[in-house]
Amino acid sequence: MAAPRDGLGAVETEGNGGRSESSGAEVVLSSDPATPAPLCPHGPTLLFVKVSQGREGTRRFYACSACRDRKDCNFFQWEDEKLSGARLAAREAYNRRCQPPLSRTQCVERYLKFIELPLSQRKFCQRCQQLLLPDDWEKHGEHQVVGDVSLTQLKRPSRLLYPLENKKTNAQYLFADRSCQFLVDLLSTLGFRRVLCVGTPRYSQFYMEDSFCHYNMFNHHFFDGKAALEVCRTFLQEDKGEGVIMVTDPPFGGLVEPLAVTFKKLIAMWKEGQSQDNSHKELPIFWIFPYFFESRICQFFPSFCMLDYQVDYDNHALYKHGKTGRKQSPVRIFTNIPPNKIILPIEEGYRFCPLCQRYVSLENQHCEHCNSCTSKDGRKWNHCFFCKKCVKPSWIHCSICNHCALPDHSCEGPKDGCFVCGELDHKRSTCPNISTSKKVNKAVRKKKQRKSNKMKMETTKGQSMNHTSVTRKKERRETAHQYLCS
Repeated sequence: MAAPRDGLGAVETEGNGGRSESSGAEVVLSSDPATPAPLCPHGPTLLFVKVSQGREGTRRFYACSACRDRKDCNFFQWEDEKLSGARLAAREAYNRRCQPPLSRTQCVERYLKFIELPLSQRKFCQRCQQLLLPDDWEKHGEHQVVGDVSLTQLKRPSRLLYPLENKKTNAQYLFADRSCQFLVDLLSTLGFRRVLCVGTPRYSQFYMEDSFCHYNMFNHHFFDGKAALEVCRTFLQEDKGEGVIMVTDPPFGGLVEPLAVTFKKLIAMWKEGQSQDNSHKELPIFWIFPYFFESRICQFFPSFCMLDYQVDYDNHALYKHGKTGRKQSPVRIFTNIPPNKIILPIEEGYRFCPLCQRYVSLENQHCEHCNSCTSKDGRKWNHCFFCKKCVKPSWIHCSICNHCALPDHSCEGPKDGCFVCGELDHKRSTCPNISTSKKVNKAVRKKKQRKSNKMKMETTKGQSMNHTSVTRKKERRETAHQYLCS
């Protein structure tokens, strides 16, 4: 997702974060660091495992970190798969062909030439989404071209670029002017002088080398290597890290886990420039994400809190300002800045709660039993004495399920939560019973491997190995396709 961000230090993000949260494929974050992940056009891949109701898949696989649709990036490799030298060479050649046609250095050279042109010669091709130099005019003669591109327009790339619309790869929704202005004013009020924007796709042609890096936020990959990494490091550590904040607006389909790992690496990069006296300090962060990811985000960042401010988007059918009830935008700001320092606009329906010492939405009433303003979605929530917490106004307590849910819910239906033990307050990755589950699954894998080895030996004796190899490859591809499309 992109937004009109005009602070220094833009960082481009590739894609939509790998796999959907509900896909049944979980990312494996504890892979062996001594074994580097194979590369796809979007950088190092992520390791996944198929999970279904307590059973972990017998084999783990690598897939693209940035694309959740194989039509956009069809990379797939079993973790234990051995590739021939020819296949590795073909993959490297394919990855090179998929890179942007212009390098960062070439983009900067074109930009410097473009701003030196007189206003009448500054043109932008809307069809190709490209700044045009005089040598390019003939090639784009039949395209729709915008002329007289001002320096002000160059400082606001989102005013020129069309948002991408592929929801599974790189859908881009632009902050509404109201939300954008609120963020700009808030950053200024809090005293920040520099902003590291993580998530600004296709801005490469509008920024100099010292203020933009082509970057994948799902695997912490800098496409231009160590030079780009040092640009980011220098930006974060300038003035000993004072006056800088990271603002990120990741794709909502992206997995929280790899995002959190990446953000912690950026935090560590910032901390390298801190003195030991400031070792307790944290890099200030605004993470813009839907409110229903609150527990997942706070699991990785316990110091984060969620603000009540509703972030709206201009080009999104649902996340727009002015809607009420369940139609309100679910997008919020997660931050490690104390909420009592953040003033939300009263004219937009926010008020200060003296008991919570923070600004909340108008209908978010303080619950004396929970001792907090409990609403997450802008509506007034009701306290359930059975669940001992506040719940959405549309929910009722179910005596069969022993928790609150929608009136027409299915008591026997599938439940969210942990695949291993079935509890709703945590995910499989943090389940205390996961070690037992892993032992069982490991034994199953070993048993299947022994059976597979036995079958291989018998096949070798009685059949042509060439025919078996071809059949096995076909079955492997079909299985891989089922894994990623299911």
